[in-house]
Amino acid sequence: MFSKVSLFAGLNNLYDISLNPNFASICGFTERELDSVFEEELEGLDRETIRQWYNGYNWRGEDRVYNPVGILNLFASREIQPYWYQTATPTYLLSLIVNQRVNPLTLDNLEIDESLLAKFDIDMIDLRALMFQSGYLTIAEAKVETGVVRYQLEFPNLEVRSCFNRDLLIHLNQDEQVTSDSANFLLQRLASNDFEAFFNRLRAYLAQVPHQWYDAGNLGQYEPHYAAMLLLTLRAVSADVRVEDASSRGRADMVLFHANQVYVFEFKHVKTTEDSAAALTSALDQMRERGYAEKYLERGERIHLIGIVFDEEGRYVSADRVERFERS
Repeated sequence: MFSKVSLFAGLNNLYDISLNPNFASICGFTERELDSVFEEELEGLDRETIRQWYNGYNWRGEDRVYNPVGILNLFASREIQPYWYQTATPTYLLSLIVNQRVNPLTLDNLEIDESLLAKFDIDMIDLRALMFQSGYLTIAEAKVETGVVRYQLEFPNLEVRSCFNRDLLIHLNQDEQVTSDSANFLLQRLASNDFEAFFNRLRAYLAQVPHQWYDAGNLGQYEPHYAAMLLLTLRAVSADVRVEDASSRGRADMVLFHANQVYVFEFKHVKTTEDSAAALTSALDQMRERGYAEKYLERGERIHLIGIVFDEEGRYVSADRVERFERS
């Protein structure tokens, strides 16, 4: 009895199985379990959509697992909805992201030591560990370096990724309807390759950022914050976007897959407008020379290289250009 009393230490004599591969599937449904147990409930539903929305959680096991809250509610209602996410709003996490000046562009590629991931002291807990322990991030990869286990974390699925990014935008005082309308318009213009309309709307949308945000130090802390705004906006409407997408010779800032086309983005940030032209040339040269788009040639889809330059002094998009990428 006295071993559970916090007289000299916290709760002890417990065996933490959180990252034990033997128990990795204990908190969700595996693909095999879904097929064997829920065969009748799956009839008439799009399996790939279900996988994108509710699968993806991993705790060092061989299998990724489905969120049981999402799956069971789906079977009851027969509609794809963010059932687990709707159980709570992560206001505390959103505030931490802003207060700690975390760039939203990095949320899909966070790394953390095993020792930090297992800490439970709420007064000293790392943001990455807190997002993992609360279910908003999961393990993408485990690496062992000089005897230390490091984990790469990522959003587990489309439900969490899209809803969390939407709420982060709202937390930053963006109007939800304006965000949705702008994102859908931008995607439509990209799909039709109307890049002039795309950039015009992008400039107008980003111009809505009130100057008080800069003065208060909210968005100005992101580097570059406009790129983060574009990412959050696209993800808020469930667009298929990847950040820091690795190739053999580097990483593309952002890659969007939409309407059977691939859009590779490179962002540059300049102090003054006079530097914009050179920065834009550098962005496109970098994408071509480092072969950011080459890995997608086998998809057989149209590929576009998009360079965007953000002007810190003018607080706007100061230069942009799109080039079609083809096999040389």
